[in-house]
Amino acid sequence: MRGLNLSFGKITFLIAGFIVSLQTMAQQEVMYSQYMFNTLAINPSYAGSRDVLSLTALGRYQWIGVPGSPTTYSFTLDMPVKNEKMGIGIMAYSDAIGVSRTTGINIPYAYRVKLGTKTTLSLGVQAGLDHISNNLSNVANVESGDAVFNGTSDVNKMFPNAGVGMFISNDNAYLGFSVPKLIENKLSSYQLGGEEFITKQRRHYFMMMGFVVGKGNLKIKPSTMLRYTKGAPLGIDGNINFWFRDKIAIGGSVRKSQATLSGQDVMDAIVGIFELQLTPQLRVGYSYDYNTTSLNSENSGKFSDKLTGTPTHEGLLRYEFGYGKDKILTPRYF
Repeated sequence: MRGLNLSFGKITFLIAGFIVSLQTMAQQEVMYSQYMFNTLAINPSYAGSRDVLSLTALGRYQWIGVPGSPTTYSFTLDMPVKNEKMGIGIMAYSDAIGVSRTTGINIPYAYRVKLGTKTTLSLGVQAGLDHISNNLSNVANVESGDAVFNGTSDVNKMFPNAGVGMFISNDNAYLGFSVPKLIENKLSSYQLGGEEFITKQRRHYFMMMGFVVGKGNLKIKPSTMLRYTKGAPLGIDGNINFWFRDKIAIGGSVRKSQATLSGQDVMDAIVGIFELQLTPQLRVGYSYDYNTTSLNSENSGKFSDKLTGTPTHEGLLRYEFGYGKDKILTPRYF
């Protein structure tokens, strides 16, 4: 439900778009612009990969100025155990859009195998629990008796889930694949025009890869992430970051999301990213998404919302406690 190519800005239509995404199996998973610095949030096999006790907090505020726009908070903590042969962690998040909110917690576990002197293969699993609240009956300005908004489609339940992942990395490159939620829980069902519609959680597939080139004071780190859900187009993120003196990173991304309700085939966001390694243990990051879809146009069609800008802000904080200075590897690109 992220990056939809909408031509309206009212909350009623944000919610309607959410329902459409459930029916058409479009993206439901949380979207992050700084995915390359927040890997554990989408791949359990990353647990313990940084070789120290690592804490990451992130806040994302999407489509500022649009009523009911998405807001996301995530927190991850992970560490290696058993002489770094395993990794464990915890991941918690809250994702809200309009009158819908999903709050979840995952417990990832990874088993790590050396493929060479510098290359590690990590296989991960996670168990999780989601609380999903879709209070569609609270949406205003809809016709009475509408099967979607009359209360029969409201959801307020806990759902178990599980995920798997794989992550291969060395000092210069990484490749990861994950399915954060394997169980397609049924959320609700309703009748519309004599036809039954079922809303459910959908299985999402993520692949991400990146590498570092250069040496000395300047290094370049390209990366990409692919997102796929059955019944929806392929989503693609392309990113490049420039690291200066292993302290400052400036980069940018372009994004093509899975759901494009208008039928247009366009890049729906251009992203600027800034990362600062304040100390060997502390990193801060910020990204700004410029929305290039019709949601950001000055004239949004017959509703005449005159939206002059719908930016997205995302902030990240990482602290690595470590067990000693020799355990903090500087720099750590992945």
